Parts: sequence; C-alpha cells; structure tokens
Amino acid sequence: MAGPSGDIMAAKFGAPPPVPFLSLYMTDDEVLGGVNFASGGAGLLNETGIYFVQYLSFDNQISSFEQIRDAMIAKIGKKATEETINGAIFQIGLGSNDYVNNFLRPFMADGIVYTHDEFIGLLMDTMDRQLTRLYSLGARHIWFSGLAPLGCIPSQRVVSDDGGCLDDVNAYAIQFNVAAKKLLAGLNAKLPGARMSLSDCYSIVMELIDHPQKYGFKTSHTSCCDVDTTVGGLCLPTAQLCADRKDFVFWDAYHTSDAANQIIADRLFAEMVGSGAVVPGNGTTPPRVVGAPTTTTHAAAAAAAAPPRKP
Repeated sequence: MAGPSGDIMAAKFGAPPPVPFLSLYMTDDEVLGGVNFASGGAGLLNETGIYFVQYLSFDNQISSFEQIRDAMIAKIGKKATEETINGAIFQIGLGSNDYVNNFLRPFMADGIVYTHDEFIGLLMDTMDRQLTRLYSLGARHIWFSGLAPLGCIPSQRVVSDDGGCLDDVNAYAIQFNVAAKKLLAGLNAKLPGARMSLSDCYSIVMELIDHPQKYGFKTSHTSCCDVDTTVGGLCLPTAQLCADRKDFVFWDAYHTSDAANQIIADRLFAEMVGSGAVVPGNGTTPPRVVGAPTTTTHAAAAAAAAPPRKP
C-alpha cells in the first residue's frame, strides 16, 4: 500500500511520508529513511501496465530497493544496514492492476491465454519469487494489502447491466486473497525470521461500499471525478468534479478518496495492533513492530510498492 494510505500509515509510526525513489540521488541522506517505490499502473506481472509506457514493474521496484540498500551500505556499513532493513516495514499493495489493467482488459493477452485458475497460479508463482528475493535482500516484516472488492469500483460497475457490483470480479479478488494468504504462510514457515501477513482490505472497503452513510459519505456507487471509463478513466483537468470530495468513497473510476483512505489506514493499523504485529505507542514513544531490532538508530527503510494507481 502506497500513496495517501501509505503516507497516513507512516505518520502513525511517527515517520515522515516515504520519499519517492525517483526523486532521490543515491548520495542523499534520505536513503536512510523511508522510500516509496510505487509506480502508477504496475502490478505483480511485468506485462501489467505496459501500455502506460513509463512505469516500474514490481521486479524493477525490487531492483530499485537493491540500489537503496547498496547506498545505505556505503553510508553506514553492512551491519547497520542489515539491522535497519531487518527492522523495516515493507508495505506492498499490488495485484489490483493485474486485473483491472491486464486480465480484465480485452486487448491484453493474459485474459485470453489463461483461465482464471491458471492466472492465479501465475500470480502466486511470480509473487513467491519476488517476495523471496525481497527476503534475500533483508526484508522481514512484509505487510501485503489484500485486494479490495474490485467488482464494485466505478470502472467495473459501468459495465454491469444495472450499475451494481460484478460478482465474478469480486470472486476473483477473494480467490486471489485466499491464495496470497496461503503463500505468505508458506513463506513464513520456510524463511527464518520472516513475518509476512495479508491485510484484509476486502472487508474494510466493502464495509464502506455497503454502508457509506455510516462513515460520513453520501455515495459509494459513483466517483467524485466524473470520468469516461472508455478512455481509461483518468481524472483529467477538463473533468467535472463534485462539490465536496469527502462525500464520496471513490475519487475516480479506480481509486478511493482521501477521506476513505484515512478510514482504510486507520482500520489496517488497528488490524496490525490486534494481530500482535505492532505494539501501540503510549503518547511519548511511537508504535513499534514486534520482533524488530530495538537498537537500530537509523530510520526504517520502508518499501511502499505500487498501488492500483493510474499515472
């Protein structure tokens, strides 16, 4: 999870917003703190988002993290770097684009070549390799955001007969989450010290969709930014905006609003505390990750991988 929700989560740990990777020089001191590797349109698969042209696939994001790791070693030495990375939080929000900008697109090959069961297998094999590589680079605390109910986002509702959610697409998201949770458990079992978990974004976002008024919203069926999903659903300068974006669960055809992001981040953080993964702060000290080194003096290099964002 990156973008606004990632920034909110960083603030809960008393950290500044993660610095975008592409804005850094490897000699900057900021390489010792949180870094955001998010790239609009990217997914787990390298072919996902390819029609956006300028994007970093997750494999490329991991390579970018490796550059940061090498820069940290040059600044503070190998031992301190290992301690810092071992204690860092890696927040990853990927998978949505593999559906909405790949498998569900009629002009993308994956939706033609693979059945959904085969596609899930491809995603899990890819994710297994990628997270194992991250582990080899020192990542231990990985929080993977499960998929939200993709069949209920505005870009999917417009293709339904009645403007409702697409049950088959929601079923895809649920199947992905079940497979991802099993994969993470398997990695934890075989990789010493690994603490990888799946956040239940599906239930949180569905709660906002089903009961928007309960959380101060007026609607969850449409977006604040009136977009044309036939041409990509981007919120362009010429698009018509709502009077108050806080009334909407969704900002555009794909993304939740800032107000919704705040609620999602609050719920995810509470989930982390409730699971015992995080010890809450006490007013004088910030929250800390259970099992993270307590002697590390350098800021954690949290990796925020790409969310389902448009460029």
